[in-house]
Amino acid sequence: MKRLLLTLSLSLFTVLSLAQNHGPYIIYNAKGKKVSYKKMMKELAKQDVVFFGELHNNPISHWLQYEVTAELGTKRDLILGAEMMEADNQDELNDYLSGKIDQKALDTLARLWNNYATDYKPLVDYAKDNNLEFIATNIPRRYASMVNREGFEALEKLSGEEKSWIAPQPFPYDANLPRYANILEMMAGHGTPKMVMAQASKDATMGHFIASNFQPGKLFMHYNGSYHSGYHEGILWYLNQYKPGLNMLTITTVEQADITKLKDEFFGEADFIICVDNNMTKTY
Repeated sequence: MKRLLLTLSLSLFTVLSLAQNHGPYIIYNAKGKKVSYKKMMKELAKQDVVFFGELHNNPISHWLQYEVTAELGTKRDLILGAEMMEADNQDELNDYLSGKIDQKALDTLARLWNNYATDYKPLVDYAKDNNLEFIATNIPRRYASMVNREGFEALEKLSGEEKSWIAPQPFPYDANLPRYANILEMMAGHGTPKMVMAQASKDATMGHFIASNFQPGKLFMHYNGSYHSGYHEGILWYLNQYKPGLNMLTITTVEQADITKLKDEFFGEADFIICVDNNMTKTY
């Protein structure tokens, strides 16, 4: 009986611990100190822009994106935006938000990611249900591919309309930013300077559309792959060029076998670091 009671007590403690952590993860600040979900939300609610950096196939990222957004929506007027929607699909996205077209039409007319239905549709539908703007911030992928092959010069031959879906050119560029330099290191000799330019074309375009759609008094919530906002570089570097002085905080998602202590390598990657058990099932 004592053993049974001990087992039940330990099980209850585990459940309560998970509940207090808001799930199978722990939140850390940039210095690797554990922080509560409540504390994170309090800080996020004070910002002009929040970047939620995700691991694209991590279900905790996607679940928390919705949870964080819905809670912030009870405290602030929001504008939503995402890397996963490309700027030339803004009209189609607006038509869906306004009810002019249904989901089937959006599936047909817009280039949606393969995991849209499970991972991003809840966010878009939240915007629709609450009459919020949802900004398609990313460069159309075909133009980023052109930069990857030919460099920035490839954008010069685009039409005026096509250029309206990209950050105004020429946009600032610093190949020596640590995160850009790291791309070449990660590729171990297989990367090229033009590959880094393609990454910059995405960051610049997302920064541009956040800046041009930002409204004072509202909180702009942006969803992107964690690399695009890591260490306050990427999109944030460009946003600081286009609209300096905004209050911004970042969230990133990392995975570890042991989530009880954040690895040193993740210190400073974001203002809030969501450390997820790497046994968590992937969305794809």
